[in-house]
Amino acid sequence: MPEQVIVEALDGVQVITINRPEAKNALNLEVAEAVAAAVDELDSRDDLRVGVLTGAGGVFSAGMDLKAFLRGESPAIEGRGLCGITQTPPRKPLIGAVEGWALAGGFELLLACDLVVASVEAQFGVPEVKRSLVAGGGAALLLAKRVAPALALELLLTGEPITAARAAEIGLVNRLAPRGEALKHALELAATIAENGPLAVAATKAIATRSSDWTWAQGWAEQDALMMPVFASADAREGAQAFAERRPPVWTGR
Repeated sequence: MPEQVIVEALDGVQVITINRPEAKNALNLEVAEAVAAAVDELDSRDDLRVGVLTGAGGVFSAGMDLKAFLRGESPAIEGRGLCGITQTPPRKPLIGAVEGWALAGGFELLLACDLVVASVEAQFGVPEVKRSLVAGGGAALLLAKRVAPALALELLLTGEPITAARAAEIGLVNRLAPRGEALKHALELAATIAENGPLAVAATKAIATRSSDWTWAQGWAEQDALMMPVFASADAREGAQAFAERRPPVWTGR
């Protein structure tokens, strides 16, 4: 039986592919545990700088496996959320690469991604209300932090899908790619990020993603706590020295 999640390291990028194309990459517990393990590996290995999450067979994910749901199975990891990332996203950047449908739980996985690259033919939606369910994997809580609250409510309450162009227009998608090239363009974006100092990237992500929960004064204090160790690092010295010597920096993550 094929692996339900394929994990591959490519030049410092951890590519995580949900591999259930016959089920439109529906999320079950096996998929959830494998995605969580792959993201843990991303964060723990110094040679991995960025993650890319995608789906096989021209579909990102149609969401939770309803057959598994009826058997009492959930794709949520206790204390960590859907596939282990919606409540506790990785410390390092994670990019979603979307072909085809990203629906329900598949859509919610994208809210745990920092950036999204989508095929021009991709479609996005949270149709849970159409099945008398709640988008509890993250959309009900997180979507209004990514788009205007009224737009979030429209998506959540109607359950109607939107096109990739519309998703880009409202800020859910960073870059559009030709059909079949979302992963290629996501890897190009990941490579650009991976060229930068890994300590600085991780600290910058932490500040940017947590700042909305901080008061004004707290924000500056928290930023200093995250920023000063980076300024004192060997990588910061290497960055300055490489600039002065007009050569590419060699990062150690130290």
